Amino acid sequence: MPNAPLPDRGLVEISGPDRASFLQGLVSNDVTALGDGMVWAALLSPQGKWISDFLAFEAPAIAPDAILLDCVRADAPMVVERLSRFRLRSKVTLRDRSGEVPVGAVWGEEPPMAPVARRDPRVAEAGWRVYGTEIGGDPANYDRHRLQLGLPDGTRDLDRDKTVLLEAGFDELHGIAWEKGCYMGQELTARTRYRGLLKRRLVPVSIEGPVPPRDTPVTRDGAVVGEMRSGRDGLGLALLRLEAVPAQTLACGEAVLRPRIPSWMRLPATP
Repeated sequence: MPNAPLPDRGLVEISGPDRASFLQGLVSNDVTALGDGMVWAALLSPQGKWISDFLAFEAPAIAPDAILLDCVRADAPMVVERLSRFRLRSKVTLRDRSGEVPVGAVWGEEPPMAPVARRDPRVAEAGWRVYGTEIGGDPANYDRHRLQLGLPDGTRDLDRDKTVLLEAGFDELHGIAWEKGCYMGQELTARTRYRGLLKRRLVPVSIEGPVPPRDTPVTRDGAVVGEMRSGRDGLGLALLRLEAVPAQTLACGEAVLRPRIPSWMRLPATP
């Protein structure tokens, strides 16, 4: 079964009797009934732009009476600071537990034999996150795996205070609870969906040639139609204008990009 340690992932712990209601009013998904499951959620600015995202879950063996947020490790202090601004009278305590609890990934046909394992809620092929157990292997293996599936990875693929959730597939990848109550940034997220305002999408691409650096312009017939995001070993993600997504080939630096539309992705019709 393929597996990899994820040393660039950290944990934020939110404990206290108000932890669920506190987090529920701030993030894009429903965190009120996690149980043995996990949800993918984003923290947005008041203007509805992406700040950070994380996999939220409960694990009494690691943190009794707490919600844990599996996030980019470098973002954990910022997530604690941002969430703490809204604590007010809520009975919650936030702390960065990155480095205390190993984080790993396992994927394949069978669930891992681990004390704390949670299924990645985005797509079934993503596999499981494993916590509190040292996982061997090469982190690059998981990076290739998530690029193959088209899953974004924090600021490597998204722009803080700029990215709109629907650009990054949060709708199809189960990162938004449309029926829940208000949360910070909800208005713009809903308006983007119901008014059909989306103009760009983060799209998986095959790369022929050297992997272009992040933000390298993507062109079609000489016109700029997007920007490169993360990539490795012939796989990547690019932020493309919707009209460029059907193109068979796009230019990016010294490389040629070929969009790969995964089965989970739903794209609006373009003229």
